[in-house]
Amino acid sequence: MKNTTFLITGGCGFIGSALVRYLIKETDAKVVNVDKLTYAGNIETLSDVSQSSRYKFANIDICDFVALKSLFDKYEPDVVIHLAAESHVDKSIEGPDEFINTNIIGTYRLLESTRYFWSKLSGDKKEKFRFLHVSTDEVYGDLPHPDNSSSDSLPKFEESTAYSPSSPYSASKASSDHLVMSWFKTYGLPVLITNCSNNYGPFQFPEKLIPQTMLRALRGLEIPIYGNGRQIRDWLHVEDHVRALLLVAEQGSVGSSYNVGGDNEKTNIEVVHKICEILQEINPSPHGFGYKDLIAHVKDRPGHDMRYSINAEKIDNELGWKPQETFESGLRKTVYWFISNIDYYSRIEDGSYKENNHSNFGDI
Repeated sequence: MKNTTFLITGGCGFIGSALVRYLIKETDAKVVNVDKLTYAGNIETLSDVSQSSRYKFANIDICDFVALKSLFDKYEPDVVIHLAAESHVDKSIEGPDEFINTNIIGTYRLLESTRYFWSKLSGDKKEKFRFLHVSTDEVYGDLPHPDNSSSDSLPKFEESTAYSPSSPYSASKASSDHLVMSWFKTYGLPVLITNCSNNYGPFQFPEKLIPQTMLRALRGLEIPIYGNGRQIRDWLHVEDHVRALLLVAEQGSVGSSYNVGGDNEKTNIEVVHKICEILQEINPSPHGFGYKDLIAHVKDRPGHDMRYSINAEKIDNELGWKPQETFESGLRKTVYWFISNIDYYSRIEDGSYKENNHSNFGDI
């Protein structure tokens, strides 16, 4: 990755910041981080790399074609990794407008600014250029659940699985996937797509299941579980995901998609129980009752898919990627990190992390 410049959208988000930290700490690459800094974007996640001369930050909305075009002309990236997206299913149900605007219109504008830049390249620079679009397994819809099947072998999502999104969020991501692939087929833009399972790890925004469970448990608050909690998800540690993204960007076959999963199918109630057990072990509840006693089942959300599962054989067979973390090892690391960084979440909730959100972390 020496002398490679990455333009990463959504680099202040959960997965994006993990990718930026890895690139700055573990490689010689240069990084241009493009982030609108919505409620879930936080530059504090990059405080330990933000002063690097190889890191630049641009507070830009990906819907702003003119600003993007200027950024491409100035930094001439070799790789674009597109992570900027609205990603919370509940919020997409309450108000889908931002999901349509960012995930669909924003992706279109980014594709067009990328195509404009790429079309002017020549030689080796043009040949090696890549655009990696990071998507979700939710575009595929629902899978058979073991509670409702007599089969011992249930299907998993494959790259050839037909899209069947269930929520405004997953529909917006499915739309962006199709846009990206059409820019390859129509214009020849060298694109790749990854569809990942549920991520977890350091700095995840507290609206998601794992950090929300830990935060509420430590405060002695009710831990809500949708329905019976039997919904199944495949869990992928964010650092394993980062390794997969870079491998696909470097070695993936142009015009291809790759499923990225952790091979860790767990029901939501299993995940919450395991968090409570680890918390009780390393930080016993001071409330006079166990953390599991805080679990409360609430009305299920509309269109809630019952099972996701990733078949990641393609990325293994073609690129040699496998997750390094088991769910047990990854979750335990995450719980320890969370307890050691509980003040980070307090700053998110009181808004103090925003005070420096527009600090000059680059010369843009």
